Amino acid sequence: MLLSGLLFAVSGTDSEGTDLRPGRYTDLAGLVAGEASDYQRIEDRFNELSEEVDRLGAGVSDKRVERLRREQRELRDRAGATPRRGPGIRITLSDAPEELLDAAVASGVVKLNRFVVHQQDIQAVVNALWTGGAEAVTIAGQRVVSTTGIRCQGPVVQLQGVPYPQPYVIEAVGEVSDLLAAVDSDELVSLYRSDSADPQIGIGWEMESVADVRAPAYDAVLDLQYAKPLR
Repeated sequence: MLLSGLLFAVSGTDSEGTDLRPGRYTDLAGLVAGEASDYQRIEDRFNELSEEVDRLGAGVSDKRVERLRREQRELRDRAGATPRRGPGIRITLSDAPEELLDAAVASGVVKLNRFVVHQQDIQAVVNALWTGGAEAVTIAGQRVVSTTGIRCQGPVVQLQGVPYPQPYVIEAVGEVSDLLAAVDSDELVSLYRSDSADPQIGIGWEMESVADVRAPAYDAVLDLQYAKPLR
């Protein structure tokens, strides 16, 4: 009893009136808000410098520069630098309900990673949409381009350097019937959907047709990487 009392006193002193073990969702909200704010500052600075470069470059008169500018204008749409809108589909992925996760922990039978949305689940859906002829794809409202990185970071998924909590909303502009057929026939997506249909797992899956999907132009920092020949 004396030892327990001592531990309680030490915990109370160290916590200074706060919770030593804050809830999962409080930690998650703070993580997302903090990292998103840092990223926003970097992106704002990048946009300022880009505008300055464009302003200075506009005064350059050179045949080669003009040719490159024409090529740039032709490639902007394929690179995701122009907005797109039109009919398409919306897919929402989300973690399984906590009561199912708690039941799985208690039973110790099912693998816990099947209750959580992972980066490969999002990538599988996006790849299926490209296969179905999607003209533009967004995740959480952010345009997906060839350099987009989707990474798991703890309890959140990081997209282009910004962390996003679940649910993950994926939208695509394109021929609705082709998009639906591509998603339905994809093997990796089918595995995810089988877990969604399993009443003991119940990981979140929703798919619907949308009359007007809006995909903004990609305006974040491009992280270009390329191979170099060996010498």
